[in-house]
Order: sequence, then structure tokens, then C-alpha cells
Amino acid sequence: MIINKQSLGDIFTGFKANFNIGFEGAGSAYGEIAMIVPSTNSSERYGWLGQVPKLREWIGDREIKSLEAHGFAVTNKLFEDTISVKRTDIEDDNIGVYAPFFTDLGRASKEQPDELVFSLLAQGFATKCYDGKNFFDADHPVRNGEGETATVSNMQAGNGPAWYLLDTSRAVKPMIYQERIAPKLTALDNDNDSNVFFKDDYIYGIRARSNAGFGLWQLAFASKAELNAENYEAARQYMMNLTGDEGRLLGIKPTVLVVPPALEGAAMRLLNNGTRVVIADNGDGSTTAVSVQNEWANTAKPIVTAWAKAA
Repeated sequence: MIINKQSLGDIFTGFKANFNIGFEGAGSAYGEIAMIVPSTNSSERYGWLGQVPKLREWIGDREIKSLEAHGFAVTNKLFEDTISVKRTDIEDDNIGVYAPFFTDLGRASKEQPDELVFSLLAQGFATKCYDGKNFFDADHPVRNGEGETATVSNMQAGNGPAWYLLDTSRAVKPMIYQERIAPKLTALDNDNDSNVFFKDDYIYGIRARSNAGFGLWQLAFASKAELNAENYEAARQYMMNLTGDEGRLLGIKPTVLVVPPALEGAAMRLLNNGTRVVIADNGDGSTTAVSVQNEWANTAKPIVTAWAKAA
């Protein structure tokens, strides 16, 4: 191939097409648990997270709620990935071998928000959120009906892999994904570029700016106890009975169960099977395994992701 501006432009167009194939073909789930926020600065402040919207009966004057400044901000991070293409491969029309790399680069770019969001979710046992407590904590502060400060938990202790029950039915979600600059493929393919002059390589790379953060802890419950019908029911009941400031019910509705691969089987049996097995006491010291209707089928959507594995 004769290398000139036109041929290099055509090659770059082809690489971008490969990238787009990978990007569009990749799956992602972060949007199901995170509110997607466009970012216009190096960091974004989320002072309003101290308020959970809730209507009250209008008696007397309006009760004005300011969007409290909790000092919670998410700072964008800069990300890149780079591929080097030998000039000799282009001269020898051997560029087809690079197509899978650019397709996979597109896939990785599409899946990166999943890594950011679900990895942060798994770090919630040891990472603080807007109220100064860990996102999953036993003593989140709230004001009760008497105006006194009480504590509320959104976690269950245990020794197993963590699973996460979330309410994703609202515009405000348990997690935040903010995007400053979407992934963009650029090229260093000018003869005057140092990489071409010194190394005889053309360089193609992705640049993106984004980050993940915690939203409302009230919409998330984490457990390290066994994922079974009893613990799942307890978690649902706890979330649905959760009250916020002034003792008002928040109306939480668990809709999504996030699990790591180690709990995929348990999650699928719990949420997809029409029946489940219980152990019945026969009254004589023996027990029998009995199949009963699974009342928890389709009560939440399972999301299985390797990024949800807690450290």
C-alpha cells in the first residue's frame, strides 16, 4: 500500500468502524443501577443527596427544605488505552490483523462504566458516602419523628460473598455515573509525529473522562449472609419499612439483585425458578425435602457481574 494522507485516513476510518462495532455490540448494566449525570467540570458536587423527596400533607405553612451541602463530590478520572500499528504492516497491506484489537477496544470502552459502578458498589463496605458513613453501614444517621438523631443500618453481616438488593425504580438511583468526555479514538499518524519518525509506528488511542460515585444509601442493602429465601425476604422487608427524616416511610421498592459470579446459581434459583425446596420437620426427629411454590420468583431482576466481587 502506498502510504499517504488519503490512505491513512481510510485506515483510520476502518479502525473507527471496528471500534464502533465492538462498542455497539457490547452489553452493559451500569445504567440500571446508576443515574447518568453529564459533567461539565473536573468534579461535580452532589449536595442534594441529603434529601429524599416525599410529599406531606399541607398543614400550615410550607415546610421548606434546602438542598443540604454535605460536601460530597465526585472527581472525574482520566482514562486511556493505546494501540501501536507498525508502519511496515500498513505498507504490506497487513492491517486486517489489527481489526479485532480495535473491536475489543470498543467493547472495553463500552464496559468500562460497568467496572467503575459495580466495583464501587462492592467497595461500599469501606468507602464513605454523602453522610460521612460507609455506603453500607450499620449506623447511618437520620432524624426520627421527634427530631432526634437515630441510626439506621443498610447491611447484614456475614462471612460469605456479598449480594446487593437495590431500588432502581426512581430517577435518583443508588449509584452515580458521571461522564465528562465520552471515549474518543484519535490517531498519531503524521510523518512528523515522533512515534512515526523514531519508531516507525502509528499510534491510535482512546481518551475518556468519567467516574462513579454513591447515590442514596437508602436505596441499597448489602448482605454477606447466605443468599437464601429467608435472608432475601428479611432484606426486602427491611428496605420496604425504611423511614427517613421525621419517621416517614420512604416507599422503597427493591427491584434489582446484584451478585458476583459465586452467587449466580443462588440468585437464579431464587428469582427465576417457579418452585423452591424447603425442609419440613416430620415430627419424629426426621426431615423431608418438600417442593413448594417460589413466592420470590420475578420479584427482582438479577444482575451477575464479576465487578461486584467485594474485596
